[in-house]
Amino acid sequence: MSEVQFEIDGKKVKAAKGKTILEAARAEGIYIPSLCYHEKLEPFGGCRLCIVEVEERGWTKMVVSCVYPVAENIKVTTRSEKIDRIRKTIIELLMAHAPEAPELVKLAEEYGADKDRYEQDTSFCIHCGLCVRYCNEVKGKNAIGFVDRGINKEISFIPEIAAVECNDCKECFPLCPTSYLQAAFVLAQALSFPPVKPGGE
Repeated sequence: MSEVQFEIDGKKVKAAKGKTILEAARAEGIYIPSLCYHEKLEPFGGCRLCIVEVEERGWTKMVVSCVYPVAENIKVTTRSEKIDRIRKTIIELLMAHAPEAPELVKLAEEYGADKDRYEQDTSFCIHCGLCVRYCNEVKGKNAIGFVDRGINKEISFIPEIAAVECNDCKECFPLCPTSYLQAAFVLAQALSFPPVKPGGE
């Protein structure tokens, strides 16, 4: 596979063509925050925290590094006043939904984010999509999905599938950056999972 050469934070690096900036950076030990990335899943670009600045042919632009492919001779900046300001705002918006999520608390400390800047709408879900995508792309079970759209979007277990598949799996639980998923499963199980009859009938 052919490689391209470019710069990340002034460091000349090489990466296989087709790799994303986030993948290339992590391979070089350069940290870029992300809450929706997983190496086994297709890039999603949901949380936007991995935003970086790319200079190409004299033009600069802000891009989401988990979906933006590497290219010859581009210059990538992963930290700057502008980038930090954008990440801070994103963290504050996410904390309106999950103010005590450990990963967000840690990021808030790093970027000086205020968890109370925006009105609280504590749903505990930040729509990273990790659980939905892992269940679909890796497990092929489709036991959990998104319902509704926009600000009303939520995750939901599909009772008929989840009642059969999830108890013996639960691989998506540790992926949840807010630790909300397990509680959502227990609630869904109590409210809507159909009873499993003896012998699977």
